[in-house]
Amino acid sequence: MSYHPAPEYDVVGVGFGPSNLALAIALDDCARKQRVSCRSVFVERQPSFKWHGGMLLPGSNMQISFLKDLVSLRDPTSPFTFINYLHKSGRLLDFTNCRTFYPSRIEFNDYLRWVAGQFESVVEYGETVVAVEPVSAGQSVVALRVLTQTEGGEERSRIARNLVVAVGGLPHIPAVFRAVAGDPRVMHTSGYLDSPVTAGFGGCAPRVAVIGGGQSAAEVTLDLSDRIPDSNIDLIFRGHALKPSDSSPFVNEIFNPEYTDYFYSQADGQREAIVRSFRNTNYAVVDPDLLDQLYRMTYQQRVTGARRLAVHPRSEIVAAHARPEGIVLELLNRDEDVRHRATYDAIVLATGYERSPVPAFLDPIRRYIEGGTLDRDYRLQTSPAFRPQVHLQGCAETSHGLSDTLLSVLPIRAQEITTSLASTRAKQFDPEQHLVERVYL
Repeated sequence: MSYHPAPEYDVVGVGFGPSNLALAIALDDCARKQRVSCRSVFVERQPSFKWHGGMLLPGSNMQISFLKDLVSLRDPTSPFTFINYLHKSGRLLDFTNCRTFYPSRIEFNDYLRWVAGQFESVVEYGETVVAVEPVSAGQSVVALRVLTQTEGGEERSRIARNLVVAVGGLPHIPAVFRAVAGDPRVMHTSGYLDSPVTAGFGGCAPRVAVIGGGQSAAEVTLDLSDRIPDSNIDLIFRGHALKPSDSSPFVNEIFNPEYTDYFYSQADGQREAIVRSFRNTNYAVVDPDLLDQLYRMTYQQRVTGARRLAVHPRSEIVAAHARPEGIVLELLNRDEDVRHRATYDAIVLATGYERSPVPAFLDPIRRYIEGGTLDRDYRLQTSPAFRPQVHLQGCAETSHGLSDTLLSVLPIRAQEITTSLASTRAKQFDPEQHLVERVYL
């Protein structure tokens, strides 16, 4: 009977979206410039790199400057900048002639994929992390066993001296829609482009409900009106009106990396007040240019008398039922306290995402977590007997500010995590020490 040790790594990254991609760059810089090397691997459940693939809509642009790419704010001389991507792609002068700081979302995804392609040797695609278990020596936890499952059902195991989790958010399905969530006529924006609605309805004039009052709802509404010109769209949301996002320069300073220090230093109550004060930068708001397009569309309908888009503010959905003829929604008009029913061929949920502070696959080590809060360097606070570092990216809005789920702080956050990992690497383990218990094949 032979023995097979699980491979050991200084860092295992869970997820390989923009956050851990920025971390891969920072770790690479650390190895080249500071001669501190961390053997790393990243595990990504998607079969290949794709960033918000369900919403790579024609004509949709980024809402932040291309200078807030994976590395420019930390090192503008890096070969992984957006500008170098343009140069290598032969489009630098052409992009300059566009006279914009805001590339299309499709192009920015291509930039991210270009960078990811340069780190293929440290990424395993098509694997889902199912559990992270403690590896003990005496009374201490000295490492973590990361258990994954491939798309083909194969189980794999790796030993991690440290863990960095960046799994993004899960689509938020409001409770009223959970009973019909499995119906192919009901889709979340995260899967919009892969859904049946974008393939058309065989020449029929469909009736579609878009649920939500934010950026994604507006983008889907405009895309549907272009993609299926004879569609009838109801844009349904609870607010009093579609509101513009605030991207003015002074307000935008809350997304500066140094603002994280200020936010983190505040008491919990003050942090909550700051988030409430600046919600109009990111939540249930729409880019002003999109608002203008939507309003012009509704105005032109008044001119022609042809209704294609109806906007329903102050409307709450109180029930949803799947019927052969369509998805039946029961809506409550909150102004008049009147209910009515409407039947739709498709429902698009532009209802955002949920982010768990501590993902379920960390349950086996949850007893070592103290309070579930993060240190300033995004490290979970754990008991003294727990030696691995566990860093979380993209789920610390309540402690690190509104920028935590966005792209603005990626390079600086990646550098802070890398500095933390590198500073403790030599203290954790003898490089020659093997942590794995030998297991039978």
